[in-house]
Amino acid sequence: MYRFLLTPRWWGINVFVLLAIPVCIFMGSWQLSRFEDRVDTHQQQEHQAADAKAAAARPLTQLLPVDKNTSGRRATATGRYDTGHQLLVPDRQLGERTGFYVLTMLRTDGGKALPVVRGWLPGDADSKADAAKVPAPPRGKVTVSGALQASENQGTQGAQSGGGLPTGQLGMISAASLVNIVPYDVYDAWITVSAAQSPMKAVPPAAAEGSGLDLKAFQNLGYTGEWFVFAGFVVFMWFRLFRRESEAARDAALGIAPEEEMPVREASVGETAAR
Repeated sequence: MYRFLLTPRWWGINVFVLLAIPVCIFMGSWQLSRFEDRVDTHQQQEHQAADAKAAAARPLTQLLPVDKNTSGRRATATGRYDTGHQLLVPDRQLGERTGFYVLTMLRTDGGKALPVVRGWLPGDADSKADAAKVPAPPRGKVTVSGALQASENQGTQGAQSGGGLPTGQLGMISAASLVNIVPYDVYDAWITVSAAQSPMKAVPPAAAEGSGLDLKAFQNLGYTGEWFVFAGFVVFMWFRLFRRESEAARDAALGIAPEEEMPVREASVGETAAR
């Protein structure tokens, strides 16, 4: 009764099933491992953030380049603020409110400049009234301390492409976006100060890219479920085809054939009238 399993058609079906199920299980396990890695990294980031608050600030040059281990660590830099290159970074959220960052270039003793986010203000960066609330940066030589951050890119939440922004505004905080704005070399990193001048509020450090429990992390979890569902669907369809074929083979062995449909003849007008 199961001789149909030896036909070329069923050889193809069986080979497909035997290949599809391991592939689906492998892909689902891989997506699950990606999610678990993000969870582990997120927990490490939380521990590092707690340790960073308790740890003493270190010189900027000792923490470069910025990676997942140094992102958010307290860094110090000494230099002078470039009052001629103060920029506003619009459309940045703090809590549930939208405002803008106040970014000033710090000309360090090492020669390069460090972008420093001195704080956040609510409002619209395009508004002259809101922009007028920005306090002037300290003059003279200063030492700033704050959380070290990696340069932003196109995928960073809240970052804009920078195109079409008015003069004095910046879409992304990165050396690449500053190269045409300031006439000196810039560190490929920035810091957000721990204590902001009033009325500004300090900007908390963001988690390193690809390390937090963001939307991408839960997408990995969703893909995990999808791959396992695909594996179950393949098994379900195989059993469904097998059951249909086995029932057809059993009926054929018993000599049971489906009744032929009787042709329906349309009655003519005359026949209808005769009736």
